[in-house]
Amino acid sequence: MNRFKAAVLLITTTFFWGVTFTLVKQALESVDVFVFLAQRFMLAFAVILPISYFRGGKLDRHTIRQGCVMGSLLFGAYAFQTVALIYTSASNTGFLTGLNVVMVPLISTLMLRHHISGAIKCAVALSVAGLFLLCGNGSWSFNLGDLLAAICAVCVSLHLIYTGEYARRSDYYWLTAVQLGVVAVLSLIFAVARHKPVFVWQPQLLGTLLICSLIATVFAFLVQTSMQRYISHTNTALIFCTEPVFAALYAWIVIDERLGFYGLIGALLILGGMVLSILPSRQDAETQYDDIPELGNKIAE
Repeated sequence: MNRFKAAVLLITTTFFWGVTFTLVKQALESVDVFVFLAQRFMLAFAVILPISYFRGGKLDRHTIRQGCVMGSLLFGAYAFQTVALIYTSASNTGFLTGLNVVMVPLISTLMLRHHISGAIKCAVALSVAGLFLLCGNGSWSFNLGDLLAAICAVCVSLHLIYTGEYARRSDYYWLTAVQLGVVAVLSLIFAVARHKPVFVWQPQLLGTLLICSLIATVFAFLVQTSMQRYISHTNTALIFCTEPVFAALYAWIVIDERLGFYGLIGALLILGGMVLSILPSRQDAETQYDDIPELGNKIAE
């Protein structure tokens, strides 16, 4: 039941991320990306801090260090993805970022020796094919910006893995608060370094800022951090693959942006991979979290 609940909540989180993709894209037409990130995560940190104080457990140096690692990786994902969009297409960036669905099981196998079931392998294959069709419309031309998008995928993968490991051993309220605070500070530093004013009032972006801060940041990352205690890293990555599906559906409803034939097939493949990933056999579920070796324990410290 915990695993099913985790899957449902993570799907809900991914839905909100997909919906806010269009909102963020529209907001970035009138504001610098690091200014928006700084405002978004500063507001989110201001909200999560009192929640963590009253609902969370003890804040120790291990939790602070772990949250800093998670926050640095999360900021790296945002930063590399943003710069990649300058040099490559949105479809290439979306596809390469989504390749964390392949990197997560590979890294988990190498670092933590996690068992990868046959159903998960099939789900990964379906999701990669779906991402290629949905994000690239069946074609892809390589350029240097794609390297930055691939680095973004590495950051996303490592963030997901470290979140799963840390959340099982530390207070997830404080882990969430610290990582959001780190992203806020790093975004503020980058915005100031680019000579962009951060503390400016932009009433036209208030609604977008509130939705992104409260729902797509505080709620979303609190859910991710807490629910990854009950579900594997690879399953989480497969669920997160549905973000471009939800983004495309929302764009279709709101701004009449059509998926096309390849996009529709890709969306169906991703959804099929997600369903397959959260319905493993009983044997797979039992071997999913066999004893993690000493290396995994060192990572989680």
